[in-house]
Amino acid sequence: VILKPNVAAEPIRQKLAAISHAFEVKRLNGETGLSAETLKNVLANQVLMTPAHNGASGMQQNYGRALTALAALVLMVLLIACANVANLMSAQAAARAREMALRVSIGAGRGRLIQMVFVESALLAIASVVVGALFAWWSAPFVVSMINSPDDPVRLALPADWRMLAFGIVLTLSVVLLFGLLPALRASSVQPASVLKGGDDPHSRRRVMRAMVAAQVAFCFLVLFIAGLFVATFRRLSNQPLGFSPDRLLVLQVASHPAQSQVYWDQVADRFRAVPGVERVAQAGWPLMIGYGWNDSISLNGGPPSVDLSWFLGISPGWLDTMKIPLLDGRDFRNSDAYPNVAIVNRAFARKFLNDEHPVGRFFEKADDDGKRQRMQVIGLARDAFYSDVHETNRPVVYVPLHTADGSGSLGPLDEESFIVRTSSSNPLALASTLRQEVSRVSAEFHVSNIRTQQEIDQAQTIRERLLAMLAFFFGSVALVLASIGLYGVLNYSLLQRERELGIRLALGARAAHIAHEVTAGIVPAVLLGAIAGLALGLASTRWIASLLYQVKPTDPAMLTIPWAILLLTATFAAVPAVLRALHIDPVAMLRAE
Repeated sequence: VILKPNVAAEPIRQKLAAISHAFEVKRLNGETGLSAETLKNVLANQVLMTPAHNGASGMQQNYGRALTALAALVLMVLLIACANVANLMSAQAAARAREMALRVSIGAGRGRLIQMVFVESALLAIASVVVGALFAWWSAPFVVSMINSPDDPVRLALPADWRMLAFGIVLTLSVVLLFGLLPALRASSVQPASVLKGGDDPHSRRRVMRAMVAAQVAFCFLVLFIAGLFVATFRRLSNQPLGFSPDRLLVLQVASHPAQSQVYWDQVADRFRAVPGVERVAQAGWPLMIGYGWNDSISLNGGPPSVDLSWFLGISPGWLDTMKIPLLDGRDFRNSDAYPNVAIVNRAFARKFLNDEHPVGRFFEKADDDGKRQRMQVIGLARDAFYSDVHETNRPVVYVPLHTADGSGSLGPLDEESFIVRTSSSNPLALASTLRQEVSRVSAEFHVSNIRTQQEIDQAQTIRERLLAMLAFFFGSVALVLASIGLYGVLNYSLLQRERELGIRLALGARAAHIAHEVTAGIVPAVLLGAIAGLALGLASTRWIASLLYQVKPTDPAMLTIPWAILLLTATFAAVPAVLRALHIDPVAMLRAE
């Protein structure tokens, strides 16, 4: 729909929605093949209008919230880095207090000092921007390649246009102003007389630095907590039992124009079986976990069609064995079986529609939208296996023969079919070129549209979770490194301020444990307070990212204890150099110092 200038989209959408509703009412008028609830659901459909510049891809819906969560993690890492730089700049300003006092003594004004510190901060920011731009230039295509599906390649334009340049400049200036201002003001407010006589009271500066440490720890805990949830989600999905074995399975999706009867498709399977290295060959309408399917309502004993749908898949004899889906009861299809006379159902179907009773021998009807019904007899019960989406529970599935009974089926000649080949080699793709050649030898109408391993198809289900886990782990690692550097810097600064005091304590016989306590006592409350604040922020944020998680609870003991343990180890690691340095202070040298 192309709208005229200055025309709102909502009134047009309402008019189209009214036309669509009237069309559905007329189409379904007198319909007897659907239940009242199904008719109600159909009539409740809405017309949506989205701007054309957003495209027709579902990528925004699939990745919008995930990318927003990653942006929040990036913001947390940025805040950690800024707080870290501010702390280090404050420590540097304290170390340069005598230099600043001398500059003031010889006539340097406060504005001049602020300008000098700001220039240093700006140079540091520019160097960081250059490094970050180079990293982004490399990493952006790498991230896009992670969400590239072989069937639906992603084409994203990533130009370094004026908007990105303006964003980078504004962000850099904002960071310099916000986190370079405090160190510049502190450096410029030096009192020459106080400093040259021995220094001013550092306690206020320490309190500010410890507050910044607490903020760093809070943000770091939040990043680690969310990263742990994403990593656990990816591991749960990756280790989820699928109900079948994808090992050594090669899937060939073959197309034919015009459509061919099943006997010609069977000839392709026979050619595959003669290839060395092929253990088993089976056929199906499409592979499992491909993301689409065929569903219909179910009717029992002539009753109304079910509101809940069952999923169907046409398979050949031996498909269950090739996929290693156990047959729990009954038998597999035979070459003489035809659609729609017989069917094999899974446990989810038996629980949903047959009240979990013994299904073999039972009859049911597949109720089409046009009111037609096809009666089927259950001849086998198979174990549950994921049909099209690993994020969902096992669906009720009915497996039907690919062969069609004369005059009674609707499958008919097929223009596409999938061949599932179990190879003896651990690398199924080694047979890809050979099998592709065998397809063309059967008939010129056949051509291979896609060749993939079943593992590649399965892994495509977790692209979003893999992206989140990898990037969240990366940002968590960066946050941890920055937090450890910040802790190390603050502890070193505190040690420099208290070297004379600690030297006197050592001269009076203080024990190593007492010195270690004195060095770390000021920073421990900041770390604990920051961790508690980070935990509160993490628990509050999980409601927003709940749709991105899978079988992971934020209150799980592992999710709560792992960030605490990592931060504790990091704080210990950062404190060790300062403690060792304090223990090696020479009391004699400190007492002789002016």
